[in-house]
This record gives sequence, C-alpha cells and structure tokens, in this order.
Amino acid sequence: MDHVAIMKKQWNLSPKILEGAKTVESRWYKHKIAPWNKIKIGDAIYFKDSGNPITIRAVVSKVIQFEIENNQQAFNIMNKYSMDDLGTKTLSKDINNYISDKNYAIFIHFSKVKKVKPFEIDKKGFGMQCSWLTVESIDKIKKA
Repeated sequence: MDHVAIMKKQWNLSPKILEGAKTVESRWYKHKIAPWNKIKIGDAIYFKDSGNPITIRAVVSKVIQFEIENNQQAFNIMNKYSMDDLGTKTLSKDINNYISDKNYAIFIHFSKVKKVKPFEIDKKGFGMQCSWLTVESIDKIKKA
C-alpha cells in the first residue's frame, strides 16, 4: 500500500524529515480513520505540505497505535515521542491543542527517506479536508 501524509505547512516539518530530525509521523483522531489498521511495515509514505506537491518518500519501519483514555495520557505519549515526531522536546500550544480530546493516536516510524521529483495528486473522492490518503498504488492518484 501507498500512503500520502499531508502536513501542516506552518509547522515546517517537511525539512525536518529530509534532515533526519523527524523519523516518526503521528496522527491523532476522534474516530478510527486512515491510516488506523491500514498501514503496515514496508508500506510507502509520500509527504506533502498542504497546497504543495509531494516531494518526499519514506518506508514504514514500525507502527504503534494507542487508544487514548484522557488528555494526560495523550500528553505523556506525545512527550515520549516529541523529539522523533517534531524534532523538539517542547510541545507548543498548537500541538497541545491538536492532541487534546482525541481518542486515538497512531505513531508511524519511517526510514529510507528520499527526496522525489515533485508531483501533484488528485484527491477527488477522499474529501477536501482529508489529511491522510491510503491507496493501492500512488500511480492511481498521481496527476500526469
């Protein structure tokens, strides 16, 4: 399977992926949605900043899923992974707000990061606000 992770451009995390400072991508949800139970070791992840083309490819090396009981548990989990996920030990107010009151968290460890020739995708059918896409092959949504 191939996956597209759409990143918040203002958090400036894509450069950290390329430098090797970010080796984990986390997603926090109210409900079990993709990539929950859809991502496996060996799958490819393509990263793009919102509004920009895909520029990075990596390979999944480990997946950890959490059912979150309360905000304290969420903050403890995020603090444990913050250096690998965000490239920083300090959680900003934006990050704390992002993970607050979520029921599920998934931490995707990745390796074999490489820059790819930029390309656009067609998100039709996934929803305008969708920030994670799972497809059989990236070629199915890659624009010509």
